[in-house]
Amino acid sequence: MSLKRDIVWRVAIIYIGVLLFSIAIVGKILYLQFVKGNELAAKAETLTLKEFIIQPNRGDIYASDNRLLASSIPYYEIRMDLNSNAMSAELFNRNIDSLAYCLSRLFKDKSSYAYKQELMTARRNGERYHLIQRGVNYTKLKELKTFPIFREGRYKGGFIYVQDNQRILPHSNLASRTIGYLTKGSSGNVVGIEGAYDHELSGRVGVRLMQKLSGNVWMPVTDKNEVEPRDGNDIITTIDINLQDVAENALLSQLIKHDAHHGSVILMEVKTGEVKAIVNLEKGRDGKYRENYNYAIGESTEPGSTFKLASLLVALEDGVVQLEDTIDAGNGVVRFYDKDIHDTKWGGYGKITVKEAFEVSSNVGVSKLIYENYHNRPTDFVDRLYAMRLNEKLGVEIKGEGLPQIKYPGDPYWSGISLPMMSHGYELRMTPLQILAFYNAIANNGKMVKPRFVKEIRYHGNVLKRFETEVLNPSICSKETVKKAIKMLEGVVENGTAKNLNNSNYSIAGKTGTAQIANEKYGYTVDSKVSYQASFVGFFPSDNPMYSCMVVVNSPSNAVYYGNLVAGPVFKEIADKVYATKIYLQRDQISGNQDEFDYPYSKHGSKKDLALVLSSLGIQVEGGDEESDWVATHKHDTHVEIQNIEINRNLVPNVVEMGLQDAIYLLEELGLKVVVNGRGKVIKQSLVPGAVIHPGQVIQLDMSFS
Repeated sequence: MSLKRDIVWRVAIIYIGVLLFSIAIVGKILYLQFVKGNELAAKAETLTLKEFIIQPNRGDIYASDNRLLASSIPYYEIRMDLNSNAMSAELFNRNIDSLAYCLSRLFKDKSSYAYKQELMTARRNGERYHLIQRGVNYTKLKELKTFPIFREGRYKGGFIYVQDNQRILPHSNLASRTIGYLTKGSSGNVVGIEGAYDHELSGRVGVRLMQKLSGNVWMPVTDKNEVEPRDGNDIITTIDINLQDVAENALLSQLIKHDAHHGSVILMEVKTGEVKAIVNLEKGRDGKYRENYNYAIGESTEPGSTFKLASLLVALEDGVVQLEDTIDAGNGVVRFYDKDIHDTKWGGYGKITVKEAFEVSSNVGVSKLIYENYHNRPTDFVDRLYAMRLNEKLGVEIKGEGLPQIKYPGDPYWSGISLPMMSHGYELRMTPLQILAFYNAIANNGKMVKPRFVKEIRYHGNVLKRFETEVLNPSICSKETVKKAIKMLEGVVENGTAKNLNNSNYSIAGKTGTAQIANEKYGYTVDSKVSYQASFVGFFPSDNPMYSCMVVVNSPSNAVYYGNLVAGPVFKEIADKVYATKIYLQRDQISGNQDEFDYPYSKHGSKKDLALVLSSLGIQVEGGDEESDWVATHKHDTHVEIQNIEINRNLVPNVVEMGLQDAIYLLEELGLKVVVNGRGKVIKQSLVPGAVIHPGQVIQLDMSFS
């Protein structure tokens, strides 16, 4: 073969090889473009484009006067990328001692040596997301950004922080169980108002498309499908902070005094059903009382003597007895089959009227009366209780309401003693709130309303929804029977078991209760000891009922367990506070006996100015402390009480009830521009107390006189 042909042949082979290789490349390109193109494009997009969820701001919860009860505050989780490519070994080694010292000084949980060893170990292990601290506030976050290494930023300094909003309660334990809390488990949040209105408070999440760039940086991509987050709505509750505070302190002092296991208080407006205060305190292992469980709503127990009103209401409504009728309570003991029912008075009450039997809370008298009239027709008695709606839940919005249990004749556990036992509050179960709703119906002229915890739902100050009073039963009995019931309840305080609550300022109608507590395994006696539940439920003023209240103290341990001595003083202290602070309750007495009311009303304002004026008038002042410059005032029969008003320079203060001069001075000091309508005292402000202040923002004040 000639040299020329050999060269041509070799070149041909090379050309053919190149051609085949080119065809293969083109074929692969066509295959990837038209066969696998869509699949690969989608896969690439998932690696470089991602939808990020944007969490909304959770709504706040407010008291009835717009004071903050619950809000979300940003806290941060601090982490460090110790394997960042941009962090040089020289930078790390030169500054690790200083960083460890700063972290130890800031958090005070480890020594600087421990921090240094921890970070060096994490760097050797190549950790990209090493946890340093959780729950760091914004002030500490700003300080962390100035620390050695960290000040170099996300990549060169490996500094990572992740925001996590945490719920805070500005008033600490006050009504904390009713306010509720957030849970992050699979079961979701079901506690208190936070749980009941979670769908309103949580808002709507947003979605944003982000593109991944070099260096693991994500950049927002403009997209028409982007969804902005919507902040949660605010909830305005019916709770009155001042009354809530009084109720908690009154209950706490009695629980401590009697070494009780737990107790609860509910204060409610008669006409509207608005719950103004609700307290639930339980003694922990350390001996301190806390809000661990909502006993007022969730604990269904045998109510004892407070149920006697329902029993006598049935008899009065059926017309089988009148208040003046007599019943022989004998020597204080009556036997039904194999069961003895006792009165607390040694030797018994003998012959007494129906009204007197109720006033002295005679178990014998009431049980004999109900048994004599209904033992041949027990269904009539129970049907009447059912007609009053006592066997049904109230349906309050807060989850966990206990089930009321009232047996019906023919039930498996119905027996010959069921009727007399039920008549004085045993062999049935109700929650404190359910009992209060029944007594509140008597105060409300027979109309039973649903207890209510929320007044409004707002969004950025605008009212979205108002909750009106819901009627559960328009008339639990006749108006005539209501009058008789009120007469009996007034008699309890004037002549009966609650005479210690009687006072000359306002009238109280109510009923004491002292019930033995049954143990599921051992009955009413455990180790020869009996546990009791003391209670008092009623309303005031009895001639024109404005508020109803229920107090329950469970397992008092210091030998005193009667309702008038354990629960009654709590009721009285709360009622006194309400009467002292609600001027409309005093109008009749003020007009009739003006000389007894010499202590003047004063507006909220400067503590220094008020102290000067009251001191010159010789008026005694109680309350407050050295630290507060601004106070609220409350007039009492013997003194003027002052309470500190907390001022935060970043938040709008509550200036309602202040004089104009003090309100303008305070608001302008905080950087707000004030517009005034009228004169007198402030009755309304345009910016919600607790809102964040923006310098130069305008606030409008409406005064008491136009």
